[in-house]
Amino acid sequence: MPQISQKGLAMPESPIRKLMPYADLATKAGKKIHFLNIGQPDINTPDVALDAVKNHNLKILSYSPSQGFESYLNKLSNYYKKKQIPLQPDEILITTGGSEALLFAMGCITDPGDEIIIPEPFYANYNGFATASGVHVRAVESKLEDDFALPPIAEFEKLITEKTKAILICNPGNPTGYLYTQDEIEQLADLALKHDLFILADEVYREFAYDGVKHYSIMQVERLAEHAIMIDSVSKRYSMCGARIGCIASKNKDLMVNAMKFAQARLSPPTFAQIAAEAALDTEDDYFDEVIAEYVDRRNTLVEGLKSIKGVKVAVPKGAFYCTVELPVEDTEDFAKWLLSEFEVNGETIMVAPAAGFYSTPYTGMKQIRIAYVLEKETLLKAIHILKLALQSYLN
Repeated sequence: MPQISQKGLAMPESPIRKLMPYADLATKAGKKIHFLNIGQPDINTPDVALDAVKNHNLKILSYSPSQGFESYLNKLSNYYKKKQIPLQPDEILITTGGSEALLFAMGCITDPGDEIIIPEPFYANYNGFATASGVHVRAVESKLEDDFALPPIAEFEKLITEKTKAILICNPGNPTGYLYTQDEIEQLADLALKHDLFILADEVYREFAYDGVKHYSIMQVERLAEHAIMIDSVSKRYSMCGARIGCIASKNKDLMVNAMKFAQARLSPPTFAQIAAEAALDTEDDYFDEVIAEYVDRRNTLVEGLKSIKGVKVAVPKGAFYCTVELPVEDTEDFAKWLLSEFEVNGETIMVAPAAGFYSTPYTGMKQIRIAYVLEKETLLKAIHILKLALQSYLN
């Protein structure tokens, strides 16, 4: 029988999606599931984006340029400049989601066997992208009791070897919701320059910054011009996860020349989705004012409710729409399966994402879960009630 590659065998399952078979069985059994496991917002996509697709006048659905439509690149450049991120159109390359942008970045800056340092917990698919690229992840653990703030720079420096090519951060963070301060970004910049490393910053949740705190982009650090790579996406910003439009951006010309080779190899990003994404840039600012106010209310509801449950610890997120929670159980994957297969409250249960999959260090995060507060407040209150009763039942 033909053999599957070691790379294929090593690819990790998604902690966000791996329990879907249990959810499918629960649904078939008649249970109603409140999905807290996945960052799929219930916020409406801006009408201007949907209308642009509905009202198109295309006669042929053809390829776009490999870099993306020029009109979109120009408009995106103007958007970034309004955010004090000075990017020219030729410093941006449109990708099929932020995922492809991350794969392009790893493909351009690493060779098989190289290393990337990432603060953990981190977006689970970073493990998958690293595996696909033959890259080793070296993790620096951040702590729940610190709300998952940036670990001491000395801890990063301990891990740097001749194989280290980059430090990867998500800002604001998935799964923690932590928003890095300007001082933390500057510390990372100093380290990158000292050791001649790239800083790869996943900034897809940029708009979602709370409590009066402003997002500070890696691209705003002028001295990092040759070292900074930004990953972005419209998925969460405009509640357009299905559009699959992102970008990779850098002032490093050599990097962008080589990223274009990857872009040409996959031909082009999707046409209709670019039309929608370009139109979405015309979204009025009050859209975000309302969305952010809604997420802050949901966050406060969730955090307050979780803190009222005995034995539960929670880090308070400052951005994005995720919360990492520690439960008084030994194995949250077992608990998550049990929630779907054996527990219900009046025919309803919840689905959560076990957090071990957001770590690369084995047997870390076993007591933690990620909750995405992308459901309306009333549903969150119901989910908190279900979790409280579930813990009481599971532990007895």
